Formats: sequence, structure tokens, C-alpha cells
Amino acid sequence: MAAAARIALIADVDVYFRLAVGGLLMREFGFSDVVEAQSFDEARGHLLEQADVSVALLDLSTLGMKDAASLRMVRSCFPETKVAVTSVSNSRRSILSALESGVHGYIPKSLSIAELTAALRLVLGGGIYVPPSLAEVAPQIPDAAIRLPDLSAFSDAMARSPLTPRQMDVLELLVQGKPNKEIASVLKLGEGTVKIHVAAIFRYLGVNNRAAVAAASARPNPSRKLSLLRRPPHEGLHVE
Repeated sequence: MAAAARIALIADVDVYFRLAVGGLLMREFGFSDVVEAQSFDEARGHLLEQADVSVALLDLSTLGMKDAASLRMVRSCFPETKVAVTSVSNSRRSILSALESGVHGYIPKSLSIAELTAALRLVLGGGIYVPPSLAEVAPQIPDAAIRLPDLSAFSDAMARSPLTPRQMDVLELLVQGKPNKEIASVLKLGEGTVKIHVAAIFRYLGVNNRAAVAAASARPNPSRKLSLLRRPPHEGLHVE
């Protein structure tokens, strides 16, 4: 029996970028077809017509793209499709906003071919690609300039009232990309207990998905002692 076709979608106004990434997907990852779009509406039309698109790469500057609102719509309407953002921007605000929308990664166009390949491999493997720049110390930004509730307060919250030791164990494995079942096995807990800890962590950090936990945990904070936060930034974060 022939293998099922693997279809990717690239929405970008830059034809050369579409060609380069399309070739990479076919050459390195075995995709049989890469559908190209120049606008968000065109990309949405392709997704509606072809339910078997396994990954969609959407550039934030694509005509018709309304940033987080458009990304949330795609994730909601096409839950089986892995969605990653591509952009020329390395803005922390853009990165965090996109990750909060539930996408599977934010891929800056400044990455080298090797870094781009690694980022795509992580996304296609079920992870969340968080660019290393997110872990860099950022200049102070007035609170009024950014509206990403609670993520910006992550460091202060951790310093004020640390999670319990068991919740910290769960958090470390959570950011490493471990599913609840594996976390339960490693920590010798019931899976139901792990779910309770995960829910408590989400409430404590003020987030509602694992991508947001990864984004929050990437923020530098000397008071945190999680070993996972001392990994080299190029390794990325794997989160299901």
C-alpha cells in the first residue's frame, strides 16, 4: 500500500521564501506536496479544501492576517494541523502573543538553514518551537505597552510564592514536553494526581496551555532553580 501523501501549506508574500521552505519540507521531511498562498484568505481556503494538510506555516505579514485573532481561528477550526508562525520580527511581544494563540512554534526568518531545519523537525515531531531570543534579557517595557496577562508577571510570582516541590517537579517535566502519563510514571504518581498538579500550575501562572507554560518558563529569572532553565538556548523547548 502506498504511503499517505504529506501536504504542507506555506502562506507568505515572499515567493523565494516559499520556494526555499517548500523544497526543504519535501527534501528533508518527505512531504509530497507543498501548497502556497499569498494571503490569509487564500490559505484558509486551501485548509478548507484539503483536510489532510499536516502543517501550515503562516507569515505574520501575510495579507489579511490579523495576528493572534487569525491564529486562534486557524487552531480552532483545524485542530489536526500543526501551525507555526514565520516572521522577520524577533519582538518578544509578537512571540508571546503568537504562542498564547496556541500555535506550535514561532520561527524567525533570521534562522540559518540548519536552525530552520531543527525548528521544523521539533514542530513536526509534536513540540513547540520557542526562539532562543525569548530567553535573552529584554529592556524594561512599561506595563501599558504590553497586554499579555500574567506571563509578564511570571518571574515576580515565582519569587513571591514558589510552587510546592512536587509541583516544581511536574513543571520541569511539563516544559520538557513529557505527557501526563509519562510524568506520572517518572514521579510515581497517579495520572489523576498529575492532572490536578498541571491544572494548579496553569492557574498559578495564569495560562491555559502548555505552549504558554513554555513561553513563561523561557523568561530569565535568577531566583528560579529549575535545571531545565539552564539548558543552552539553542536546544529549544519541546511541549505537547
